[in-house]
Amino acid sequence: MIIIAFLSLYVAFNLGANDVANAMGTSVGSKAVTLTQAIIIAGILEFTGAVLFGHGVTETLGTKIANPDLFITTPQTLVLGMITVLISAGVWLQIATSLGLPISSSHAVVGAIAGFTWVALGKNAIDWSSIGLITIGWILTPVISATIAAFFYSLIQKWILSQPHPRLQLQEWIPWLSAILLSIFGVIVLPTLTQPLTNFLSEKIGLNIPSHDIPIFTGAIGVIGLTLYSWKKLNSPITNHQSPITNPIEQLFARFQLLSACFVAFAHGANDVGNAIAPLAVIFYINQTNTVPNNGIIIPIWIMIFGGAGIVAGLAIWGKKVIATIGENIISLQPSSGFCAEIATATTILLASRLGLPVSTSHALVGGVVGIGLVQNLKSIKFQTLQGIAAAWVITVPISAVISAIIFSIIRII
Repeated sequence: MIIIAFLSLYVAFNLGANDVANAMGTSVGSKAVTLTQAIIIAGILEFTGAVLFGHGVTETLGTKIANPDLFITTPQTLVLGMITVLISAGVWLQIATSLGLPISSSHAVVGAIAGFTWVALGKNAIDWSSIGLITIGWILTPVISATIAAFFYSLIQKWILSQPHPRLQLQEWIPWLSAILLSIFGVIVLPTLTQPLTNFLSEKIGLNIPSHDIPIFTGAIGVIGLTLYSWKKLNSPITNHQSPITNPIEQLFARFQLLSACFVAFAHGANDVGNAIAPLAVIFYINQTNTVPNNGIIIPIWIMIFGGAGIVAGLAIWGKKVIATIGENIISLQPSSGFCAEIATATTILLASRLGLPVSTSHALVGGVVGIGLVQNLKSIKFQTLQGIAAAWVITVPISAVISAIIFSIIRII
């Protein structure tokens, strides 16, 4: 079990090195934060999101992709399969990270599960509808994100950056920017954060508050506070002369972008930690009960902490390669454009979640950055970088499946 736990740590490490660029890549590229600051901020928020809110996605990946009912009579086959998933996903994530390519860890894990399931039970045991949804998400996500980013950045360019007095225009727009930012990310984070408080007030005090009221009230207070703070900063003299951002307009956008990146990091930790620890949770369950988890699974807290720690370690040691790809090697970013890319990413992921589509944050963020490039100047986009990223996207599911099928076949013979 110790070896399996370290395999899970290996996947979490590579996931942190590759996927956390989703949260901080554009902030580093636009110089809103330094690489060291990004690693510290993302590390804290990724770990918090993973430990506190990573249960749901972990349970889905552990029990919904490969149907546990098919392994009722052979639970050890499912154990071998999940070990294969850990090895396959970890290897492919490491290869992609070494090349600086942002890929979807979810797609790598799903591909690996499909690969061992095909070998173990045949192709008819694979949920092909899920694979089809992944393909649809891969195609639509970057397109939608690019469209939203281009639209939003066009508005900012026209009504703020290109105006004779951009400072005055920005001052008028600050309340709206604050509301947009906190509304989008509030929908992702606040309902989950405030649900325990709502339940406590209802059960212990008898105060029944609609579940959406506390997030709305909190968001309104946040909008007012962020607006007042931004007005103060915009009208204050520049005090940090060592900052690489000398434009006061872009300095303020850098603060908005940093806040948006923090929300993305928290949400990413909560959603993607399951890619690393779901196989470990299934294996632990089978070893403890000698049955498959066909009625759901409870994730022990030590597994959540284990996954969160692995993500943070991977980000700190190796995350700079993929952060550089997204933040610097597609287009040159300013805080205003990076902010728009992250807004587009969050909106796209939120819309996809409402539609039940399995999508990738990596796909959405790259699409958002490309959308900014389309508005700025088509020639500013480094298409050679995009070709490498797109190729990695296309082959992630099939190559993970092939690696998994080969490894599972070898392990089963041994």
